[in-house]
Amino acid sequence: MSEKYEFVTLEIKDRVAWITLNRPPLNWMNIKMMEEINGVLDSLRGSLTSLIVFRAEGKAFSVGVEVADHLGDKAQYMLDVFHGIFRRMDALGIPSLAVVQGAALGGGCELATYCDMVLASEKARFGQPEIQVGVFPPIAALAFPRMIGRKKAMELILSGEALSAQEALAVGLVNKVVPPEQLQAEAEAWAAKFSKLSPVVLRLARKAVVEGWDTGVSAGLNRIEEIYLKELMATSDANEGLVAFLEKREPVWKGC
Repeated sequence: MSEKYEFVTLEIKDRVAWITLNRPPLNWMNIKMMEEINGVLDSLRGSLTSLIVFRAEGKAFSVGVEVADHLGDKAQYMLDVFHGIFRRMDALGIPSLAVVQGAALGGGCELATYCDMVLASEKARFGQPEIQVGVFPPIAALAFPRMIGRKKAMELILSGEALSAQEALAVGLVNKVVPPEQLQAEAEAWAAKFSKLSPVVLRLARKAVVEGWDTGVSAGLNRIEEIYLKELMATSDANEGLVAFLEKREPVWKGC
């Protein structure tokens, strides 16, 4: 399945949804593009998608949200639409991967690093330069302290300086860095791994990590146990995976 919008392309293959930003060369996110991303995410509700992959055409992943859309009467709607992307990602609960070939700055950095996993080319850069034009990045302010700790988050958000791919890897914003010519093959290899796994179990595993991370240790462990016993073990796929292992065969996932 493949759908092309004005600024976004969706391709679904083997339970992996590939969402491609297509406003090259820099993939500035205007309101129309963000509305399209939200529409694509809405279309994945109730699907058996195992992984969402964000990637981009052009030399940059995305250098952010159009500056003009931050001004005047547009600001409130811009935030609603932009933050709607992250609210939808959380509501879907589908594991996500960003494939970053070049600059991921501002809102582009937020979109990439909010994904559960990030693959980056050696040419990629990550940064939140908003402070340099008199604003700050709300999603990074929320997520960066949890991802990389308060002090590094403060440095990046308050200075607006960018990190190389290797620096982003070192602080934990990126999972793996590869040469540019290997990036697409690496992304496809990661997608293939997830396409073989149960969509419902992947979502519940992700849910356990997210909810455990967002609470205290004791309450977090209690919540993880609750998800495991009451939600995960109530699925057909959990039972199928365990039985298939004992029977030394490949599991047949039903997605429920």
